[in-house]
Amino acid sequence: MEYSFKFSKILTIKEKEKEKALGEYNEAVKRFEKVAEKLYYFLKQKEDYEEMHKQKLRLGLPIQDIRYFQLFITNLERTISHYQQLVIQAREQMFLKQAKLAEVNIEVKKYEKMKENHEKAVREAIQAAENRWMDEVSIQQFVHRRNWVR
Repeated sequence: MEYSFKFSKILTIKEKEKEKALGEYNEAVKRFEKVAEKLYYFLKQKEDYEEMHKQKLRLGLPIQDIRYFQLFITNLERTISHYQQLVIQAREQMFLKQAKLAEVNIEVKKYEKMKENHEKAVREAIQAAENRWMDEVSIQQFVHRRNWVR
């Protein structure tokens, strides 16, 4: 007797959905990390330039250099603000993909549990049938011996 789980095709589809959701989640994590690293780079760059500018101010600095620095910092702040928004968006996407993955994973677990329960029921039914058959054989042997002994 060949075992057949009636929802095996659905389980296969759900497992493929899980793999796809896992891939999308991993992509979202990579995007988040990439954007966060760029944001960190620009924040670090701003910090370094501000420290360098403070040192130059102590030693004396022409007005033109101060204006260039202010312009540079303003542009850098715009870039930082842009990357902060990108980080927020990437984080939201990552959390959405994580929630989708969790949802699909729960569905797969449900079907796997149904499959386990079905396999257990099939094994128990086979065992019960074998036990009935063994009982029948034992009874026939007992009756046959009893008739032969007389």
